[in-house]
Amino acid sequence: MATKLALSLSMLMGLSSLIFIHVYGDNFNHFNDNNDVGDHSHQYVSSTTHFLERMRKMQVLKASFLRRDLAVDSSISAPPGPAPQPPPLQGKSGPRVYRATSYGADPTGKSDSTEALLRAISDAFNGPSEGSLMDGISNLGGAQIHLEGGNYMISKPLRLPAAGAGNLLIHGGTLRASDNFPTDGYLIDLSASSSSLYIYEFITLKDLMLDSNFRGGGISVVKSLRTSIDNCYITHFTTNGIFVQSGHETYIRNSFLGQHITAGGDRGERNFSGTAINLMGNDNAVTDVVIFSANIGIMVSGQANTLSGVHCYNKATGFGGTGIYLKLPNLTQTRIVNSYMDYTGIVAEDPVQLHISSSFFLGDAHILLKSINGVAKGVNIVDNMFSGSNKGVEIVQLDQSNGPFKEIDQVVVDRNNVRGMNLKATVGRGSVQGNGTSWTVDFSPLLLFPDLIKHVQYSLSSAGTAFPNHALRNVSRNRVVIESNVAVPASVFVTVDQGVQTS
Repeated sequence: MATKLALSLSMLMGLSSLIFIHVYGDNFNHFNDNNDVGDHSHQYVSSTTHFLERMRKMQVLKASFLRRDLAVDSSISAPPGPAPQPPPLQGKSGPRVYRATSYGADPTGKSDSTEALLRAISDAFNGPSEGSLMDGISNLGGAQIHLEGGNYMISKPLRLPAAGAGNLLIHGGTLRASDNFPTDGYLIDLSASSSSLYIYEFITLKDLMLDSNFRGGGISVVKSLRTSIDNCYITHFTTNGIFVQSGHETYIRNSFLGQHITAGGDRGERNFSGTAINLMGNDNAVTDVVIFSANIGIMVSGQANTLSGVHCYNKATGFGGTGIYLKLPNLTQTRIVNSYMDYTGIVAEDPVQLHISSSFFLGDAHILLKSINGVAKGVNIVDNMFSGSNKGVEIVQLDQSNGPFKEIDQVVVDRNNVRGMNLKATVGRGSVQGNGTSWTVDFSPLLLFPDLIKHVQYSLSSAGTAFPNHALRNVSRNRVVIESNVAVPASVFVTVDQGVQTS
C-alpha cells in the first residue's frame, strides 16, 4: 500500500510539472514573437490565471486520492472487532443468575408460574458450589434467582430443596398467591424436613413484594442460619407475614408488613388478624421495620432478640391489638430500643432480662407486665417518652390475674417523661414538711408494684432548737412514715426503691 501511494504521488507531481512548463513556454514564445509589451502582458496575466485554476483543480484531485488511499489503508491495518458471543449458560460457565422468564415464568401474573420458578430454584441449588459453609451446607457462590421486576402468580409455596445449601439471593419482583393457594402455606418456604441442625445458611430475600391474597403467610424460615430479609413489602397474610423458628440470626430490616394495605384510621381495624412477624428462634434482629396492620405486630418467643427502629400501628390496644408481645416467661432476654409504639403497646409475660429504652409511645400506648408465675427480674424500662389523652392511663401496668408478682429483682422503671398519662416507676423521691412527731410520704400513686418498698433513704432537717431522735417506722401500702421522739418543725426528704428484692 505504501508503494502504491508513492507511485500515485509521483504521477501527480509529474503531471503538474508538465502543465507548468507547457503554459510558461507558450507565454514566453508569444512574448518574443510580437514585441508588444502591453498586449503580451495582458496575455501573460490571462495565461497565469488559467494556470493557477488548473493547479487548484489538480490539488483537489490529489487530496481526493490521498483520502481514499488512507481510508483503504486504515481499514486493512485496523484489527478486526470481536464477534458477538452467545450469552453464557446460566449456572454453568457463566454468571449464576437464574432469570425467571428464562424458565417460562409469566411476569404479567396471568398464568401460574409456580413450576417455572421451582425449576429455577432447583437449577440454582444444583449448580456449581464453592466448598461449604457450615457442615453439610454447600456454598452456591452467590447464585441469584432474579424475578426481573415481574408479577408472578403461584399456586403453591416456593419451597427450597431439602439439600443443605447457602449463599443464594432471591430478589427483584412480586409473588402473589393464587385463589387456590393452600391457606397454611407460605409464598417462600425455607423449611424443608431435615435432621440437620441447620438446613440453610446465608439465604437473602431482597426487594420483594409478597401478596398472600388472604391465604396463608409470606415467608417461613425454619432451621436456617444467617438469613436476611431486606426491603420487602408483605401483605394480605392471614397467619404470619414472616415466621421464624429455630435456627439463628434471621435479620429482618427495611421492610413493611400489613395484613391490609392502609395508613392508619382504617374502618376495619378492629377486625385485623394475624401476626406480622413471629420470632420463635434465638439471636434474631428486626431493624427499621413498619407494621401497619395485624392483630399482633411482633410476637417473640425466643431468646436474645433485638428490635430497633420498629414502628407499630398495626391495631390499637383499645381494639384488642398488641404491638409487641413477648411470650417467653422467665427467659425474655429481649432488647427494644428506638422504636415507635403508635396507639398499640408492649406485653411481656414474666419478664426476665428485658430492656426497653429510647422509644416513643403515642395515643395511650403503654407497657404491660403480665404475671404467669409471678416473676419479674432484670427489667429496665428507662428513658422513654409517653403521650396520651389525659384519661388516666398508666405508662406501665401490671396484669396479675394469674397471681401477683412474687419474685421481683433488679426491676428499674425510671427516667421516663410523660404527657397526658400517669407516671409509674420503681424509684420514687418525695418530701414533706410539718410541725409534729410524724411525717408521711405517700408513694402509692407513683410506684409500680403495690405494697412493696424494700429500700428507703431519708433525711430530717429541723428548724427548731431541739435535737430529736427519729426513725423510719412504716412502709406499708407504699407509704413511708418517719417519727421523732419530740415535736419539732421539720422537713423530711425520702427516696425509695422497689427494684431489689431482699431475702
